[in-house]
Formats: sequence, C-alpha cells, structure tokens
Amino acid sequence: MKLATWNVNSLNVRLPHVLDWLRDNPIDVLCLQETKQENIKFPYDDLKAAGYGAIHNGQKTYNGVAILSKHAMTDVEYGIAELEDEQRRVISATINGVRVICVYIVNGQAVDSDKYNYKMRWLEALQHWLAGELQKYPNLVLLGDYNIAPEDRDCHDPAAWIGQILVSPRERKAFEKLIALGLHDSFRLFEQPEKSFSWWDYRMMGFRRNFGMRIDHILVSDALKNKAESCIIDKVPRKLERPSDHTPVVLTLAH
Repeated sequence: MKLATWNVNSLNVRLPHVLDWLRDNPIDVLCLQETKQENIKFPYDDLKAAGYGAIHNGQKTYNGVAILSKHAMTDVEYGIAELEDEQRRVISATINGVRVICVYIVNGQAVDSDKYNYKMRWLEALQHWLAGELQKYPNLVLLGDYNIAPEDRDCHDPAAWIGQILVSPRERKAFEKLIALGLHDSFRLFEQPEKSFSWWDYRMMGFRRNFGMRIDHILVSDALKNKAESCIIDKVPRKLERPSDHTPVVLTLAH
C-alpha cells in the first residue's frame, strides 16, 4: 500500500500537476492540503476519471484538506472531535484497514503571535484527540503539512532560523508529544540523503539553492512501523512550471 501527502497550495492551480503525478505514480492514497476551495468546486469528476474516489473538507480561499483513494473509504470524519474550529484542517477515513488522517497544521505566522498561540492550542487538541484515535484504530497513519521541522537537520540553515516559527522549541516539543503517543516518523525509519526537504520558499531561488525545510510528514503507529518498506520525498513536481512550494512525500507499506 502506497500513501502520500502533498500540500498543493491551491488545487485550482495545481490540479493538472496532481493528475499528471497520479498517472505517473499510481499510488493507493493521496492526502492533499491547502486545496483552497469549497466542496462544491472540488474536482470529484476529474479525480474519478483518474481512478480515485475523493473526500474533501474545504473552504473558500484558505486551508482545505482531501483524501484521494483507489479503494473504498469508510468511517469518514471531518475535523477534530470536541474542537470548535472554523478552519478546515482535518479529514479522516479508514482504507483497507488503515486509519488515514490528513492534517494541515497551523502555520503560526510568528512566535508568540495570536496565530502562534492558536497553533499551540490546536496541536494540543490534536494530541489529545489522537490518543483516543489510536485506541480505536491501532493501524493509523497521520499524513500532512505539519509546519514543523522536528530537528536541525530538517532545516537548511538552523542558525538563521533561530527564534522563528517552524523550528521553535514549543513547536518541536509538540511534535515530540505526537511521537510519544506511539507514532513514528516514517521518513526517519530509513537512511536518507542529507539536506532532504519537502518545502522551499518561492523567494531567493530557494529550491534551486536547496534552501528548504522538511515540514511535511507521515507518522505511522506502532502496529504499522514494521510494515514500512520505504519513505521518500519526490522532488520532481517542485521543478514544474508554477509548482506548489511543497512536494510529495511517499510511504510504502507492506501488504
């Protein structure tokens, strides 16, 4: 079973990229973030023609998450239970016995800003909710744009980023608390090239100079850890014309 996550930074703009990528990479499940469109405008028919069913939790202009699957999806849920949040950031479904949760975690704007404090509250709610989800669904995968670089090696220039969002101690601690639930960073289960990133700023030739961050992650539960066969970052879509600033991360699980 192959699962991937990709922040497309507007599906209106990037739909051709997604369809081309799925044609060349016929994976089982793709989680999308920042679709930036309402459910009524979501391209269900185009994706169906490509062989994928889809569920979408969207809103106009901002946020939005979706799960695309070649297989049936059951027990679909939207959002985090008991968290009142107008922003559409979470969608979940069970696929072939695996609980798939797609998340778009808050960016945070700047350390100690209102949006940063919202991010920390949101992450705390996610942690509490996931503890219960793991009890219900031992085979669980949490995919998405976390907007957190967990370690210095996940940042192109740690010294330059000190005191900024994505790398702040509180954010990294929140990531560690997710891991402590019994989750594993699938990318780090395998030997990886140095300076492996999933996001590059559009400015200052960030991609060409590999000034990036690894902020897109796929966490797997204890029950799935030993089934992980590989996890890679596919940089090809970032080279396209008018690309997303993120690129896909792909996990392969043994059947």
